[in-house]
This record gives sequence, C-alpha cells and structure tokens, in this order.
Amino acid sequence: MKLETLKFDNVFNIQDKNRRILVTKNLTPGKAFFKERLFNVDNVEYREFNPTRSKLAASIVKKISFMPIKQNENILYLGASHGYTPSFVSDIVGNNGLVFCLDFAPRVVRDLYMICEERKNMIPILADANKPETYKDRITNVNIIFQDIAQKIQVEILFKNLMFLNPKGYVVIAIKSRSIDVTQNPRKIFREVEEKLSTRLKIIDKRELDPFERDHILFVCQKK
Repeated sequence: MKLETLKFDNVFNIQDKNRRILVTKNLTPGKAFFKERLFNVDNVEYREFNPTRSKLAASIVKKISFMPIKQNENILYLGASHGYTPSFVSDIVGNNGLVFCLDFAPRVVRDLYMICEERKNMIPILADANKPETYKDRITNVNIIFQDIAQKIQVEILFKNLMFLNPKGYVVIAIKSRSIDVTQNPRKIFREVEEKLSTRLKIIDKRELDPFERDHILFVCQKK
C-alpha cells in the first residue's frame, strides 16, 4: 500500500490495488468505533474515512479547494449525531485541538459520549443548536464552526452560533435541500442559501456532494 499526502492536515489517500481510500491518522491506534477499516503504513495506523457516510469526506473526495479544519484548531461541531465525522475531525485537529460536539438527541449523545471517553479532544454537549444561550457557558470561542443539521432553518441556526466564532473565523456548513423545501429544485435552494450566507459570510468554496449525498451541498465560508 502506498500513502498519498493531501493538502489537508492529517488526511491522506491510501493506494490499495486500483482504488484510492481516504484515511486519517488514527488518534487512538487499535480502536475503530464504526467498524471502519484500519490500515498500517510504515508503522502508522490510519482509519478509513468513508465519503458515503460523511459530508466532510465527500467534499474532500469532490476536491474542495480549501478546508480550514486543521491541526491544533478548536471547533464547534453542530449536529454531531453518533460521532462519525466528529471522530475524524478529532483525528485531524490532534491532541492539541478541541472539538465541542453538540447534538440535541439524548440517544445519539449517549453513543457520542462513549467515543469522547476514548478521545480526550472531544467534548459531548447535549443541547439544542437553535438555543445557543443554553450552552454558551460550556464552550469557548472557536476558529471554526462545522454545521450538519438537517432542518428548515439551517442558516438561521448557524447565524445564532456565530457569537462563538472568532473574528475572521471559518464556517463549514452542509445543506440538505430536501430539509428546507422538498418541493423545490435543489439547485434553487442552494442559490437561495448562498445568498443568505453571503449576508454575513464570505463564500470561499462550495461543492455539491452527489453521488455520495444526494441533494446536498457543502459551503466553506469566512466570517466578514
């Protein structure tokens, strides 16, 4: 197997026969939390980062030009769910970074908590992202907000949480068009969302995530 370095911190491709496999350097060697494959290359362990299970992975495979998530960063992750993508963000930021992992569903946060027990740079928070005043005392300001919340008011929720974002900080937001309006053409929804985001943020790049995630787009933005 051959390791190919990408332009993103701690994210690589492994050349395995005739296919490339997206991986991150495993922060907890020997442990796989989602039955992902582990690979050992030159005595370093890597975890398979599946683009069909993660919008972040899908955007990297779709060749997003810029991704602010990097080593040593502090990140607020809204919509952490069971922790699949947050665990890979944890790999990327490393031991000197921090990922505040927020979700409102008690059942999934229980699963998330178990991963956070193994990864000390992940902090689980049970809260409603639409009510940042309820958790403002439990997090610090961050350089990056990652949002993956499939709700009609996705952008409005993001704007409420910009209070935690440092000046010139970055936003990565995944938009599911069907959650906003199932009757509208997804491209129309994407244009409307971009217009809304542009009122508060500078759009750096965007990628539609088909075929990995149908009717989804991921925006990378910077706080004005």
